[in-house]
Amino acid sequence: MSKVFVIDQNKRPLDPIHSAHARQLLRNKKAAVFRRFPFTIILKESRADSPSLSFASSQSPPSAKTGTCSPISALRLKIDPGAKYTGIALVNDATGEVVFAAELKHRGFAIRDALTSRRQLRRSRRARKTRYRKPRFLNRTRPLGWLAPSLQSRVENIKTLVEKLRRFAPITAISQELVRFDMQLMSNPNIQGEEYQQGTLQGYETREYLLEKWGRQCAYCACIDVPFQVEHIHPRAKGGSNSISNLTLSCEKCNAKKGTKDIKDFLKLDPSKLTKILSQAKKPLADAAAVNTTRWALLQTLKSTGLPVETGSGGLTKFNRSQQMLEKTHWLDAACVGKSTPSLIVKGIKPLLITANGHGSRQSCRTDKFGFPSRYVPRFKFVNGFQTGDIVKAIVTKGKKIGEYIGRVAVRTSGSFNISFSLGLVQGISHKYCKSIHKKDGYEYGK
Repeated sequence: MSKVFVIDQNKRPLDPIHSAHARQLLRNKKAAVFRRFPFTIILKESRADSPSLSFASSQSPPSAKTGTCSPISALRLKIDPGAKYTGIALVNDATGEVVFAAELKHRGFAIRDALTSRRQLRRSRRARKTRYRKPRFLNRTRPLGWLAPSLQSRVENIKTLVEKLRRFAPITAISQELVRFDMQLMSNPNIQGEEYQQGTLQGYETREYLLEKWGRQCAYCACIDVPFQVEHIHPRAKGGSNSISNLTLSCEKCNAKKGTKDIKDFLKLDPSKLTKILSQAKKPLADAAAVNTTRWALLQTLKSTGLPVETGSGGLTKFNRSQQMLEKTHWLDAACVGKSTPSLIVKGIKPLLITANGHGSRQSCRTDKFGFPSRYVPRFKFVNGFQTGDIVKAIVTKGKKIGEYIGRVAVRTSGSFNISFSLGLVQGISHKYCKSIHKKDGYEYGK
């Protein structure tokens, strides 16, 4: 089971504790809830009453009144960045216990679509008979290291989560999957350099790339959950190369049936499938391209924390996961990143699901599909201390809507709010009944 983060009276991170221990501290009023996501408690008293808790910072040692500090755990933050999802795991290097896991869903593709829509609307406006506008070209310079907004958002999402976790847990090191696929290793298996690039890992990079590219299914019969073989689209016996663009996945039955036939002869009765396979073979892996584009920017961001950063490849991650016979999920991939991976203890871990939603829009008005203004957007965000997106707890004591509601609020200028909760939507709840339990931070959380 995931541990609960603990901070002391001075907001210094302590070792995470078991949820039963946290419930006992809350029940005895020795601690209070500090943050809901990730769930964190803050101690009300000195650590002397809780000797099992240890300080994470050696810069401010406790006084004699609080007792002697016990050794802190060496927690390593492991990150498996992806184009759509990023896996996060907090691992105890000494014991191999995974104390926290999360899966972060990015909004990079939503940003790309929004920018495309904006570009189309502006282009249509420029084509109309409107007033003359001087061309502006001097404001289009890009600084060194510039990334497209859809890519930069992925780096910023991970940076935000890393900073949050560092405030609540004693993190001493970071591991990052730097490259999804080692293309150099695939083209030359005997490359010298990193130790993991020889021996039992040889071939893992190529197979992992093909699994991602071909959707983890046979290219010919589309079967899944069977052992796959690396198959040459154009047979080696007829001049086919070992190039990655000439490789695909095939089940044993289809591979034996095709043999040394040319793919055009093998699929002459199914031209649509032939066209699909040939086009997919030339198609680059878009998600891998997005990850490879941001990997160095993310590495520099992680190094700026001042913590030692370990890197590894996607092939090494899969090798570690296969050796420990773990299923493929984003957070388990993160736990298996790097050569420092110990024997993992993952029993009972349930990852926190995090979705990046952004902080709203800066549009002055909403537009229709033609780009014309259609409705007004208020200039304010806060009403009676609440803003749309806050998670609130409302206890209604009178009227037709008596009950307790916990969910996200949508504010109105009248002070009568709407609350979306697990059972649906309740409208017209006065702000007087609402109490904020988690302020809007641009992310949505779930289990």
